[in-house]
Amino acid sequence: MKKGTAKKNDLRERIRQDLLDQLESDGTVGEYYIDLVGDYMSMWDTKNELMEDIAARGAVVEYTSNTGVSNMKRNESIDQQLKVNAQMLKLLDALGIKPSTGGEEDEL
Repeated sequence: MKKGTAKKNDLRERIRQDLLDQLESDGTVGEYYIDLVGDYMSMWDTKNELMEDIAARGAVVEYTSNTGVSNMKRNESIDQQLKVNAQMLKLLDALGIKPSTGGEEDEL
């Protein structure tokens, strides 16, 4: 396993556990809420994949039109990342979870 992947997996697990801990401390428990945390983490994974795509291909990407002409367009991952981030924030708000104020600073 690559060092960066291990670090990302560690961060992912810390975030997941922090969300579960916050729910528990607020008295919000049950399989439904655990499933929602899983949904949040799935969106977190998607957000990171989109960020990797933007880093790899850039903000503007080349594409070939139906007529065979090469053109440039905005990387669709940018808009998708914004949408995923918005959904992540909505889910946290619906769960009543605020950013953690204690402990180490996370690399978010």
